[in-house]
Amino acid sequence: MLYLVLKYLHIIGASVLLGTGAGIAFFMLVAHRTGRAETIAAVARIVVLADFLFTATAVVLQPITGVALAWHVGYSLTEGWILLSILLYLITGAFWLPVVWMQMEMHRLAEAASKGGQPLPKRYHRLFHLWFAFGFPAFAAVLGIFWLMIARPAIEW
Repeated sequence: MLYLVLKYLHIIGASVLLGTGAGIAFFMLVAHRTGRAETIAAVARIVVLADFLFTATAVVLQPITGVALAWHVGYSLTEGWILLSILLYLITGAFWLPVVWMQMEMHRLAEAASKGGQPLPKRYHRLFHLWFAFGFPAFAAVLGIFWLMIARPAIEW
């Protein structure tokens, strides 16, 4: 029973990471395409909240459930697919942490522009393009982790 609970929690956490990441990217992109500071500010506020409530929670719980699951099943944490999963997880985090900061800054810039009746500043657009670019390696790494969890390939280091 413990195995099923751990596996269930781990899969839910992975799904939250993938789903929240994809949802946030979609909503921010759609909001950005409106060019309207008030729309971007409102969506960015929700996106930042979602990242803190859902993504951050899953980010903390994934390693805990992953390690507990590996120990329960008897996998060594030095198995190739597990080590690669950990590496990809760290890569995801290296891109996600700056993205959270960028989202908070884009929200602040859009809110200020909206309240002042001003167009979005150049800094917002630079941050958006950087935010967009950071999403690709992070998303690819998460997809890679999903594949590794499912296939558990024999990888020699």
